[in-house]
This record gives sequence, C-alpha cells and structure tokens, in this order.
Amino acid sequence: MANINENYLKLPGDYLFPRLREKVHLFRTQHSEADIISLGLGDVTQPLPPAIVMAMQTAIEEMGALETFRGYGPARGYDFLIDAIIENSYSSRGINFERNEIFISDGSKCDLGNIAGIFGTDNLVAVPDPVFPLYVDTNVMAGRTGSMMPDGRYDGVVYLPCTAESNFVPVPPVLKIDLIYLCFPNNPTGAVATRDDLSKWIDYAHENSSIILYDAAYEAYIVDGHIPHSIFEIEGARDVAIEFRSFSKSAGFTGIRCGYIVIPNQLNACTKSGEMVKVNPFWERRQNTKFNGASYITQVGAASVFSPAGFEQTDEIIHIYLNNAARLLEALTKLGYTAYGGRNAPYIWMKTPDGMHSWDFFEYLLDKAHIVVTPGVGFGPSGEGYIRISAFALPENIERAVERLKAVT
Repeated sequence: MANINENYLKLPGDYLFPRLREKVHLFRTQHSEADIISLGLGDVTQPLPPAIVMAMQTAIEEMGALETFRGYGPARGYDFLIDAIIENSYSSRGINFERNEIFISDGSKCDLGNIAGIFGTDNLVAVPDPVFPLYVDTNVMAGRTGSMMPDGRYDGVVYLPCTAESNFVPVPPVLKIDLIYLCFPNNPTGAVATRDDLSKWIDYAHENSSIILYDAAYEAYIVDGHIPHSIFEIEGARDVAIEFRSFSKSAGFTGIRCGYIVIPNQLNACTKSGEMVKVNPFWERRQNTKFNGASYITQVGAASVFSPAGFEQTDEIIHIYLNNAARLLEALTKLGYTAYGGRNAPYIWMKTPDGMHSWDFFEYLLDKAHIVVTPGVGFGPSGEGYIRISAFALPENIERAVERLKAVT
C-alpha cells in the first residue's frame, strides 16, 4: 500500500482561513437575518481597474484569432511583463536586475509555499511570531520541523518575537539561522521595517550565511517615504535575499492570480559537501518542471498595471483601502482600544479588551455586532490576545462597522 506523507499529520486539522469561513457559515445558517460585515479575510473588494479589464479583453481577442493565438508560454514569464517589472518596480528605485532574475508566477503565496522545496530539509528556519501561517505550515509539510509543542509552536522552528515594544519588528537572534522569513509591510500586524531594521538582518545573513525570504506583497501600501519598498534597496541584499511580490492586493488579482519572485544571480547556497551553488538555476529548473507559467491573458493584465492609466487607477484603489484602515484606526483609538498598523498597510492589529482570548472576542463581535475579524492566535501563539482587522472593504461598510463597534463597546 502507498505510504502517505506523515508530516501532514503534524498540522492542525484545518488551515486558519477555511476554519474562519466555516464558523461564519455556521453563524449565517443559525442567524439568516444577520447582516454580516466581513473584516476578516484579506480579500479585495474593489473591482478590477478599467485599464486592466481592457488589456485582458484585448488579450482574449488575440487568443481567439489564428494570427495572434498563443499556446504554452515561457515558464519564467513573458518578457513584456518582466521588462515592465524591472523598469517600474526596481529601476525606478535605482535597483537593476537582469531578465533571468525575475520569475512570473500565479501568486506569491504559491511561490512562498514552493520555495522551500529547493532547499534541504536540514535547514533551520526562523519565522516572525505572530506569523502568516503559510510560512510554518509549508515547512511542516516538507519535514523540516518536529511536532507541534503544547504551546502551539513547532519543534525545530525558531520563533522571532514581534512585540509592541519592538514595533512588531523581529531582531536578529544570537542563534545561527539558515532560512529566515520576513514580511513587510507585515501581515498580520501592519508593521513596517526601516532601512536600519533591514540592514541589521542583511548584516546578520552575511555573517551567518543565511538566506532571507522577503515577502513584500503589500509594498504598494507604503506611504512613508523613508520606508523601503524592497529589501534590495539595502546594500548587500542581493547576496542574501529572495523577494516575493504580488498583484493581488495592489491590483485586485486575488481571483486572477499573478505574482513574481526575484532571485539575484549572485545568491548562493551550499551543498552538503560544501560546494557553493547558485540558487537561481535551481528555481528555474523547478519552474520548468512543475509550472507551465501564468496565462498570457493574466500577464497582459498585470503588465497594464504599469501603464499610466493602470498606475492611476490602482493607486486610487489602494488609497481607498488605506483610508479605510486610517478610519478604523482612528475609531478604535477613540473607543479606547489599543491598536497598531493601519498606515502603511491594510491591516489593523488590535489588542482584545480585558485580556479576552482572541477566538472569544471573534465570537463576541460576530454575535453582538455581526462583524467578522481574524483571531490573532490563528497567526501563532504570540497572536493570542489580538485580532486582525482587514481594511479590504467597501468604505460604507467601514462606516457601518464603526457604528456597530461603538454600540458594543
């Protein structure tokens, strides 16, 4: 009989967000009259900008004509999108990349989940705490960890404390780490990292031959000029970092799927025999074997984000969500809650009142205010006592949510 990958047995019974949906579904079946406002999932609510729609419609027409039909595309992605990314996301900030250093994908979540596959299972992994569950769960699945301990952490994973005292930014440990996950602007806390913060991590990675896996999915939400949008803005990052980016939260691609990963040519890792090898070709080999590339239609839509109309229209949508976050933060603060984030990120990280457990406060808000949030403990043990509130909502629903919060506070 075939054997199963028993590493999956180490995981809890369900992933955070399906569990959240299940609880909300159960509440709806028991309270069919309830008008529920969802501020839990990090899913966008604004429709695709017109520039993207028009570009994708044109691409569909091309696929319907013999002269312009396209079959399999390059697993790496089309040059027209790669060139647009290099010019607008990097060259405009003084960062230069070659085409072969950019890989287009069907979203950064997939890349973040798959990247561990090109590294050995004996690498020691560090994650921020609280943390986006994907970083931990995929390493559990790969067999890179031990079992879950009584406190909810996994043996064999180093959890980097992210507290209010440190502005929810982890500091490099004394221990030598091989693979380090960092996410800024952060999900779930909404924290951002300064140039000094990132420089310390890059220095640490150089000193310890570490590789930083840098999740920059929310960089488009940075409004403070002194905050880096890319880890590659920091000197020395090319030697120690991989960056992940997404069109999901900046251009509304959560239902379309497109992102990209940047692996510099000079980034090296070590074989068990001590030989230094370039990481980039390993990822290229992985993609050529396991991935047929994002669709041509999707990549045309993504490229249109960088057009003048695309820039203007996506910027308008980003500011809708940022205004939502600012409104929520202002209201929560006036109501006496302790809340963080909400300026350079679309999330609010709020302390639960009177030491309530995060799932209990989730249930309270759902029952009393018909508002859905995300329990902080779903992001790891250090998330207990917090909730994450998403600003990905219609502005009118934000105002309605504020009024309901006033009524139950």
